[in-house]
Amino acid sequence: MPKKSIGAQTILFPTPVLIVGSYDADDKPNLMAAAWGGICCSDPPCLAISLRKATYTFGNLMARKAFTVNCLSESQAAEADYYGIMTGRNTDKWAATGVTPVKSDLVDAPYGLEFPFTVECQVIHTIEIGLHTQFIGKVMDIKASGEILGDNGLPDITKLKPFLFDPANRNYYGIGPFLGAAFSIGLAIKKK
Repeated sequence: MPKKSIGAQTILFPTPVLIVGSYDADDKPNLMAAAWGGICCSDPPCLAISLRKATYTFGNLMARKAFTVNCLSESQAAEADYYGIMTGRNTDKWAATGVTPVKSDLVDAPYGLEFPFTVECQVIHTIEIGLHTQFIGKVMDIKASGEILGDNGLPDITKLKPFLFDPANRNYYGIGPFLGAAFSIGLAIKKK
């Protein structure tokens, strides 16, 4: 069956739900939900997030040159959604959701004590693309709650239980079942 064209849109699967932490000019901590982001370099390890200039967080990142990216668990989906629908200009999102802001020792940005997974980033590049500006952040450290760590000491996705954003239909979904080991399950095809 032929594919149907649906036009040029901002749809890609999976799309992460990233909670960005920043400080404003008065040292007020802020959180926002962002979906346009992900890993963009291995060496040095870097993340990219794209923000509209109209957002409160945009000005914070331009001034402070730092941010955190927090991945929340499925049980925190309502909080994550709230961070995306409210502005920090006139709302204390921390108090509203009962999350404790923690100042990073490495970058000029906060993260949530109750957030299970945090990446601390120093802005090294900004790229104006159009409506969005992409912030490239060098990863300075990753902090993970003990309860999400596997036997190997690394974060375990099944313990973190992150969730995804469906940009086509504007819904959230869990990660789904285990399918196989990366860089391994494809070897069966190679042997054919």
